[in-house]
Amino acid sequence: MPNVHAHQGQSGRSRHGRRGPRPSSSLSEINVIPLVDVMLVMLVVFMVAAPMMQRGLEVNLPEARRANGLNEERLFVTVPLNFRTDQLLQVDEDTVPFDALHERIAIEMEARGDRSVFLRGDGAITYDELMQVMDRLKEGGVAEVGLVVDFPSER
Repeated sequence: MPNVHAHQGQSGRSRHGRRGPRPSSSLSEINVIPLVDVMLVMLVVFMVAAPMMQRGLEVNLPEARRANGLNEERLFVTVPLNFRTDQLLQVDEDTVPFDALHERIAIEMEARGDRSVFLRGDGAITYDELMQVMDRLKEGGVAEVGLVVDFPSER
């Protein structure tokens, strides 16, 4: 409840003149409701924005008429079209330089019991570039390399 103080001047009149005494209050508590509202709004913004910030490599997979679907959880290595210029691949979700691929694969193979990898390559990647990547995978300890393709679309 606000306290009412009458300030007396030299003549005994209130210093506020005709307005009368002014209530003064002291805030000894912090109102946390606006803080909680702002934090909840920020939480929603970050929850919506976080999935949009994940970027992957765009790869146009070649099509195969007789291919088996994937039914196992294996390591994926992706070779994008810009591999020719920047020599970067993607191992699962991480971008890896071509020179460090065999080291990264060796680390992954130690952690896994299965020594097989799925290789996704853009349709415009040459056979030579794909074989270079397969050689590096073999250096890293991969026993089997499976090629990932898209199923043909119905026309």
